[in-house]
Amino acid sequence: MTEQSRARFRAEARADDPDPVLLCVLAAAEHTLAEPPADGSEPPTLDELVAACQAALDRHAAAVRLAVRERAPAGADEVAALLAAVLGGRERFHGRPADYRRLESSLLPDVLRRRRGLPIMLALVWQTVARRAGLTVRGVALPGHFIVAVGDPAGGEEYVLADPYHGGRLLDLPDVARLATAAGHHFSPEMLSPAQPLDVVLRVLGNIRSWAADRPEHARTQLWATELSLLLPRHPAQLRLERAQLLVRTGDFIAGAAEMDAYAEILDAFDPDGASRTRHEARAARHRLN
Repeated sequence: MTEQSRARFRAEARADDPDPVLLCVLAAAEHTLAEPPADGSEPPTLDELVAACQAALDRHAAAVRLAVRERAPAGADEVAALLAAVLGGRERFHGRPADYRRLESSLLPDVLRRRRGLPIMLALVWQTVARRAGLTVRGVALPGHFIVAVGDPAGGEEYVLADPYHGGRLLDLPDVARLATAAGHHFSPEMLSPAQPLDVVLRVLGNIRSWAADRPEHARTQLWATELSLLLPRHPAQLRLERAQLLVRTGDFIAGAAEMDAYAEILDAFDPDGASRTRHEARAARHRLN
């Protein structure tokens, strides 16, 4: 199943119009399909997992469409209020500080089941449900906190900013500036540009990698998140070294050392000292076989 999900992940990541929902479900399959259900039942197939997530999003979109017919919202602020009432209120999608300590908060099937998750996952739910209901919502990748724009800032439309993590609370520009400052950045209007699908997926995988990096016993989780990141057309080159180090940490010394040597060849052109350190690390990995 992992090979199947990775093949689909690679193909979708290179599609002309990649679907971040499908990519996030396929990423979650790396964990969900590897863990037997607590009740002893058979785990779902990959197709069943994808279908269940799509069906859940369709149900929420139907609830939003019904609310649109009943209320006929006239502007971006009224649309935002409607989404907050349906998704943040009736459906109870929100986040809490404790969610940052749970891997499930970054796995879309679990987010849809629990109605809880990290800001980026809840923003993805809002964006996807809104689109299926015929509304315009864009994800906004602020440093340290993902929000949404109801309307399209890039298209010159009227828009308002909302925070799905807090149930859809409206934000003004001073609120947004405070969020950026809290993450160590100075706010600029460019930060409100809509997030691109593959950037969203890379950030989701980065959250999984960070969660696992703080928990050495979950090195294999960090490894699959790193490997999926490397399947994206654009990714930080240093992920190759991270993968090599994780291979060593999980006991694959030969493969990890070979990856380090390959990465050192890249570093030779602009960071000879880094290349030397990486080759030393590769030798140390091979010595662990003795």
